[in-house]
Order: sequence, then C-alpha cells, then structure tokens
Amino acid sequence: MTTPQTPNTSTNAATSVRIQELERENAALRQKLAIGHTDDLVELDDARVLQSVGIYRFHHPLETAAAYQLRLQAIEARIASLVRDDRAIEKSELFTFNNSLAQGKRMTSDLAKLMLRAYNSEADNALRTLRAGNVVTAKKRLESSRTAIAKLGALMEMRISDEFHRLREKEIELTADWLMKKQVEREEAKEERARIKEEQRVQKELDDERARLDKERAHLVNTLAALQNQGQTDEDLLRRLGAIDEAIADNDFRAANIRAGYIYVISNEGAFGPDVVKIGLTRRLTPTDRISELSGASVPFRFDTHTLFFSEDAVTLENELHKHFADRALNQANPRKEFFFASPAEVRDVLLQKVGNILEFSDSAEATEYRQSLGRWPQRGQSRNEIVALGS
Repeated sequence: MTTPQTPNTSTNAATSVRIQELERENAALRQKLAIGHTDDLVELDDARVLQSVGIYRFHHPLETAAAYQLRLQAIEARIASLVRDDRAIEKSELFTFNNSLAQGKRMTSDLAKLMLRAYNSEADNALRTLRAGNVVTAKKRLESSRTAIAKLGALMEMRISDEFHRLREKEIELTADWLMKKQVEREEAKEERARIKEEQRVQKELDDERARLDKERAHLVNTLAALQNQGQTDEDLLRRLGAIDEAIADNDFRAANIRAGYIYVISNEGAFGPDVVKIGLTRRLTPTDRISELSGASVPFRFDTHTLFFSEDAVTLENELHKHFADRALNQANPRKEFFFASPAEVRDVLLQKVGNILEFSDSAEATEYRQSLGRWPQRGQSRNEIVALGS
C-alpha cells in the first residue's frame, strides 16, 4: 500500500526539483560565459573597453568643438522631427483589443509612447555619463534597450525605427567627439599659454642681457676713450671690448632667430624607470634653469641631464628626434608629450647621425636622490609604526 505524501513532503520535493533546475541554469550560464557567448552582455567596465579599443579615433572629424556643437544641434532637430512625425517607433496598425481595432490602436499608441520614453531615457543617460572613450559601452547599452523593446513589443510588431536608432547612435558618437575635441583644445590652449609665457621669459632674459652688455660696453668705451686722450691704451680692455661685441652679436642672433636654442635629453629613473627619456627644447640663455623647473614639485626626484646641445635650428632638430622615437612615446594618445621609451645611448646615436658631433653626452644617470631614497623605502605590508621606526 502506497503511503500518501504529506504537504511538507510535497513542498520539499518541489523545492528540490527547483534547486536542481536553478543549478542546471547556473551551469549553463557559466559554460556560456566560458566559451565566450557574450552577445547578450554589455561590457560595463569602461577601463577594459578603453584599453581594448586603443587610441581614440574621431568618428566624425571636424575642425573645432564649436563645429561639433552645430552638428549636434542639427542632429537633435532631426530627432525631434522624427518624434513629432511619429516615425521614431514602428508598430502594427492592425492590433485589436476586445475585438476592437480602435481600442487596439489606442493601446498600441500608449505602449509605443512608453517604450519610446524608455529608449530615450537610456539614450539620454548614455549621453549624460558619456566620456570620450566609452562610446562602445554607450552604444551597446542603447542597442540592448532597442532589442528589449522589440522583444516586449513583438505582439504589436513594435520596434525602434532604424532611422531613429541611427540618429541617436550618431548623437552619441558626435557627443564623444565633441568631448574629446574640447579636451584637445583645452590642452592646446594650456600649452599655448605655457609657450607664450616661456617666450616672454626668454625675451626678458635676452633684453636684460643686452642691457647688461650695453652698459658694460659703454663703460669700456668710456675708459678706453679716456686712456686715448692721455695717449695711452690697454690691450686687456680692448680684448674685453671685442668679447662684449661678440656677446652682443650672439644675443642679437638669439633674439632674432626664434628657432635657435638648446636640445636637452634628460631622464628621471626614480619617477619613470630606466630607459625613459624626455627630449625637449629650450631657448633660455641658461638652459639648466629649464631643467630645474621640470625637476619641481610635479616629480619626486630631480632630472638627470644627459646633454644640452645648442642648435641654430633647434626646432627642426627636436621635431626630427620626436619623429624618430614616435612609436616609442609613453603617451600614444597625446603626441605633444615628450617622453620616450629609449636609453640615453640610443638618443645619442640618433643625435650624432643628425648633427655629426656632440661635445658632451652622458649615457648614464646618476639618479642620486632616487638611489639615496630607495634603501629607506617601506616594504609593502609594513605597519605605520614600522615605517616610522625605519625613518628614525
């Protein structure tokens, strides 16, 4: 005789069956992820997306950020026009409700408005959270929203129209381009301000030096004139006057020739590691002043100077060096940065090929502050008391 099941027994059996079903679903999902079937998933890790797409490429290249704003205004007008003309979302005109075509149309229209509002909400949210590099994520989210609407509205043949979807995707692309162009223009403006400030500083140095030389020359001329009136002369003063005239000529040349200057090759092993150099240009009369500025509060250690090479066309020489090492630039997204993965010896060899002779070049970096600090750095996992004891 079969023993009848109690309610608790039935409940336990149903629960067990449900658990088994969930475990099978979980296993299936894990297997799907393992073999890479992620068509229905949206990558939300923006850092991973940015790394996978590499350097940003403009979808719609335009000259200025203002040009992007004008294009966006035109896109927004077209989007609004499609909504007004009821062309943003497609739907069946033959759906009936309670055997009534009129009621079916009313229900379809109401649901279409709700679906379109949900889609536009996703699009607007994507625009609000958009950054220059996460266009892929934003477009995938929008596509997922469109797919979900098509599934939910399948009974009424409801879907976001291709034209409307393309416009909203283009709006995302243009907005990303606009954000990137604004960033580029801000950086260019900042660099231009720095360039003008540097030029003004250099010009002041040249003017001050010319004033000093003129004053010294006038003093020598007056002294020599007084000696000449007495029928005397001074060879040492004449040599000094000749040196002053040469210095004035050199100063005037530097002032007139804005392409003349010093090429510097410097490194900072403590900040950037070995075999990383900065190749730059300065027009300062005392080029080491520029190196001292670069060694300021923005880096933990002073830069080591490998060479300071004067060139009458330093601008061209700097550009040639940058082009030679362009594929080894640390910042591949911003070509205006001047740091490169290269050893000082490699830069020396290229420089020798271009100028023929370098009076002084140091292949090694002293990195004095870095090496003095390295042995006193705390190890990972040390407590605060251990770090304090280490420094005492």
